[in-house]
Amino acid sequence: MQTKKEVRDSTYTFASRPRALQNRSKYRESAAESNDGGGIHVNIMYDRRVVRGNTYAQSILPVTAQTDPVEIQKQQEARRRAIARRRAKAQFRSQTPEAVEGRQHMDVQTELYLEELSDLVEESSVECQTDAFLDKPPSPLFVPAKTGRDVATQIEDGELFDFDLEVRPLLETLVGKTVEQSLLEVMEEEELASLRAQQRAYEELHNLELVEAQRLEERERRHRQEKERRLRQQREVLRKERETVEKMAARAFAQQYLVDLLPSVYTTLRDHGFFYDPVERDVETGFLPWVMTQVNGNLEKRCVGRAVLDMLIRDVTQRKSHLFQQMAHMSSDPS
Repeated sequence: MQTKKEVRDSTYTFASRPRALQNRSKYRESAAESNDGGGIHVNIMYDRRVVRGNTYAQSILPVTAQTDPVEIQKQQEARRRAIARRRAKAQFRSQTPEAVEGRQHMDVQTELYLEELSDLVEESSVECQTDAFLDKPPSPLFVPAKTGRDVATQIEDGELFDFDLEVRPLLETLVGKTVEQSLLEVMEEEELASLRAQQRAYEELHNLELVEAQRLEERERRHRQEKERRLRQQREVLRKERETVEKMAARAFAQQYLVDLLPSVYTTLRDHGFFYDPVERDVETGFLPWVMTQVNGNLEKRCVGRAVLDMLIRDVTQRKSHLFQQMAHMSSDPS
């Protein structure tokens, strides 16, 4: 028989020595510092990878609300725009020029805190063994306990039911009910027929009353239209009479007012030149301008003739004077 300690030792096995978890720092630590285990320890109960409670219980996933397709499309469109914006920035960003011959570029960290760069990803294996508990067996169905005693009765043939004797009242009842139902159906059909006849009579009477009401409404409408037409005619006659009276009064007032006004208006218009003699106006506007134009033309022609005559006389005089000077020079020269 194994003891509790032996059972415990045989139940729990570890791939590595258990140790407390460390807080994940913002930057990677060096390999020596991580191996020494000199980091900050935290409570394992607050680690998300440790399941708390009964491990056999069904894990209930949170019910996520159904996302709207329009909202999903908007998010995808915003994501595509952000990617396109980053690509455009990367294209327009000034890149480092190529290294000169014989040299090569080297990646240098320019951040405030240096970080060790390594291609190897740190990995660690963690295992956890639980107690081997058996599942609870299904509960048996509840069966109530039996009470009382079983009894039996012997019945011979013909003690309970005689068909020929017992079927007669049943048959009479069925036939009577069938006949009664048939009579009720016949009476119902007759009643329905009488109701349809009454309904047809009522509909005919109603249609007659409706036609009579429409005839009376039409006659009332014609009377009303005739009355309105007569009223409009009477109002039109009164309006025309009133306009005629007003026009006659205005005409009489205008005639009385213009008796003394016409002579003074004619006098004023005659003084201002609105009334004129057509022959005199024709002489002033047509004949006199033509005469002046002809006179100006003749005067201009005379002036031009005189100017031409003066030019000819001046040219002849200059030529004669020039000839006289040459003759005088020739006479004064002995040779």
